[in-house]
Amino acid sequence: QVKLVESGGGLVQVGGSLRLSCAASGGTFSSNAMGWFRQAPGKEREFVARINWRGGTTGYADSVKGRFTISRDNAKNTVYLQMNSLKPEDTAVYYCAAREVAWSSSEVSEYAYWGQGTQVTVSS
Repeated sequence: QVKLVESGGGLVQVGGSLRLSCAASGGTFSSNAMGWFRQAPGKEREFVARINWRGGTTGYADSVKGRFTISRDNAKNTVYLQMNSLKPEDTAVYYCAAREVAWSSSEVSEYAYWGQGTQVTVSS
């Protein structure tokens, strides 16, 4: 059973930056593709970024492309989301998720394990 714990959320002004971290335990982290998703109040959970098991392949939602960067450190069992040039519409609870396979996906339904989420609020 994989356990995921996110950290790094908070309140930031428009144009600012945050780095989210997701620490994994209880599984073979280096075998899992990972993803970041977010959910704003009253909206469905949506894809943000994904990374395959070795970190060589990444993907991003159009809304964050060029501003967010996903990375992973398999030695530390941690995946990161660097968020730059933040906008008010980036305000949401951000979730880390793990697949049971090595190749990443942008589909919520294809991730088996989820963290509890971390709040990101971008103020104008």
